[in-house]
Amino acid sequence: MGLSLHSGGHLTHGLRQNVSAKMMRAVTYSVDPKTHLLDYQAIRKMAHKEKPLILLAGFSAYSRRINFAKMREIADEVGAVLMVDMAHFAGLVAGKVFQGEEDPIPYAHVVTTTTHKTLRGPRGGMILAQNEFAESINKGCPLILGGPLPHVMAAKAVAFKEALSPAFQTYAHKIVENARALAEGLKKRHLTVVTGGTDNHLMIIDLSSLGMTGRIGETALRESGITANRNMIPFDPQGAWNTSGIRIGPTALTTLGMTGVEMDEIAAIIALVLQNTKPVHLAETGQPSKTRGETPLKIKEEAKARVASLLHRFPLYAEIQV
Repeated sequence: MGLSLHSGGHLTHGLRQNVSAKMMRAVTYSVDPKTHLLDYQAIRKMAHKEKPLILLAGFSAYSRRINFAKMREIADEVGAVLMVDMAHFAGLVAGKVFQGEEDPIPYAHVVTTTTHKTLRGPRGGMILAQNEFAESINKGCPLILGGPLPHVMAAKAVAFKEALSPAFQTYAHKIVENARALAEGLKKRHLTVVTGGTDNHLMIIDLSSLGMTGRIGETALRESGITANRNMIPFDPQGAWNTSGIRIGPTALTTLGMTGVEMDEIAAIIALVLQNTKPVHLAETGQPSKTRGETPLKIKEEAKARVASLLHRFPLYAEIQV
């Protein structure tokens, strides 16, 4: 029993096309239809009805924090294993941003994570578990776990050492500061942010009021020098392919040294592009396209120039002269 895709859960949290739903009977819980926040009482009620073997917490596109103490209470009440997917926010755990009941480690039976994203290591994964689950997890190879790559293991060790440093904690806290600044910059320019803001490293822009899909918005931003991905909003009428939203976050920008000033500029560029992009109207139906949009050339050129200015001031590798 995991978080639904439209509520910010991952494909592996029970989507029927995923192996997780093919190996087990999967059910999903959703956010509150009005607040778009997790409703622990609703989750508890569903857990008591379904009696899941595994209660899965964690997210891929939820902009608030989770109370893992409450999730453990629910799991214990129904005899479930509490599994937490912290792939997205592992760096905020390591960096002491998520503490107390927001830290999954003291409460979960099993924790899975990637080692890139906010943890800022190499692309890879890691499983943390209580001893009683070690034998079962070790059986994952070769069915769903691949062989170890020594150079990636070494890179993980470097990343873990870095994550123990005071500098990493500073970085992790700055991610959240920048995310909140970015969200405020978007809202100030009349873009809709799901849940009204963020408490972590990401946010979802709802494009419904602009009359376009996330797929159109994603393409328009990419053509203007900004990489983002389309993402479902809660109870998305456009479905998982076209979507109604865009997911963004400042994790990599924070590593480059950007602060709130740059977040406001990035919000301004995003608003410039999205608010000047219109869906193409289909000749055969007269209806707006869900996949094709148009952005004026001068808008794209202005956005690219402003992006280039930012990257000139905050280069990826300062020692490389371009």
